[in-house]
Amino acid sequence: MSRSLQRHLSRTLALSIVLAGLIAATTSFIVAYVEAEDLQDDTLREVAALTEAGILDTKAAAAQRTNTTNGSVDEFVSRLLVLRLPQDVGPVWLPADLRPGFHTLSSGSERMRVFVRELRGGDRLVVAQGTDLRDEIALDSALYTLVPLLLALPVLILLTTQIVRRELARVRQLAETLDRQSPEQPQPLPEVEVPEEVGAFVHAINRLFARINHLLEQQRRFIADAAHELRSPLTALSIQAENLEKAPTAQAMRERIVPLRAGIERARRLSEQLLSLARTRAGTEDVEVDVSRLARELLAEYVPYAEQRGIDLGLDATAGAIVSASPETLRLVLKNALDNAVNYTGEQGQITIRLAVEGEDAVIEVVDTGPGIPPEERARVFEPFYRVDGATGIGSGLGLAIAQDAATRLGGTVSLHDRPSGPGLVFRYQQRRLVSKDGSR
Repeated sequence: MSRSLQRHLSRTLALSIVLAGLIAATTSFIVAYVEAEDLQDDTLREVAALTEAGILDTKAAAAQRTNTTNGSVDEFVSRLLVLRLPQDVGPVWLPADLRPGFHTLSSGSERMRVFVRELRGGDRLVVAQGTDLRDEIALDSALYTLVPLLLALPVLILLTTQIVRRELARVRQLAETLDRQSPEQPQPLPEVEVPEEVGAFVHAINRLFARINHLLEQQRRFIADAAHELRSPLTALSIQAENLEKAPTAQAMRERIVPLRAGIERARRLSEQLLSLARTRAGTEDVEVDVSRLARELLAEYVPYAEQRGIDLGLDATAGAIVSASPETLRLVLKNALDNAVNYTGEQGQITIRLAVEGEDAVIEVVDTGPGIPPEERARVFEPFYRVDGATGIGSGLGLAIAQDAATRLGGTVSLHDRPSGPGLVFRYQQRRLVSKDGSR
């Protein structure tokens, strides 16, 4: 099932904002609560200091001694209790030996926050306040700090959703542009104002479109060339058939049958190569292929053709190897190389299939004593339907193109080289091997 990136981002960011807001609110609440408690402790300390300095009147505290002596704190929940000991009589919940500083005392369910200050002469000043009031004040102060955060959370969530939707709108526009593309010739996507995170994806799509357009152009050119190449032999066959009908004698008829057969063979060969190229591009499953065995099978297949032309066909297997390949595709590579070698090697010539191992690669070479190919033409002969000027034989210029296409699909490479000794050409195919003949890697 597909997942909406916009919904996922919005939901994730909203949850993150809520979580962060709760953490911030909790922290702010705790800090504000503690600060409020500290502020009230500071108030008790300041009241004690002012009382000691005589700024605050303690007569009210003296007037409350009767209630204080009874030990009730209800009268002091909403106000401060200031005592000067030992002159004043403390409540029953106030220990006589309480040390200077802050203390929290309890009397039943009641709690009092007490500050004791020691005066000169041994007297002690006690300032007390009920904790219920303190807690209520601290809680109110802390809650006020939560209001802005709680109000900001929905606003932040809404803003985040809108920002995500706006930023991803460019992606939706790119998708709509892709939907409007023509399959015959896709155009590159605009790269202006593209988010950086999507930019690499857009660049990759544009590079893919460039390769697709290149392949489509190659395919169009190939179809046009194939149509032209097929039309030529078929037209020639039609003319030769008409000439055969007009032959005045049996001898003339036999003479005109020879070019007719040659034309039929050329058309058959071209059709076979086109079908081979189509099968190669369709692709098949790779298996382990014994290169030596394949070479011997091809050698046996081409021996009759070589003998017919007086060519010495041999095998030089200095080392064998196993490669991962489609047997049909690998056979097609070597078959086209052998076709060219047999077709262009003259009588009494030599063709050798050479097998070798170079490092981690298996190497298959088809060495002939034909006229060869000039170095400046070796790159172009791999183009479909290209033939070297002055080339003889019934070839159509597809063999090497098919061999290179098949080699590329196998993950191998093909190249052409001069024959080491004397005239001729070396067709070289190289591919990573799996296991050598002796079983070593």
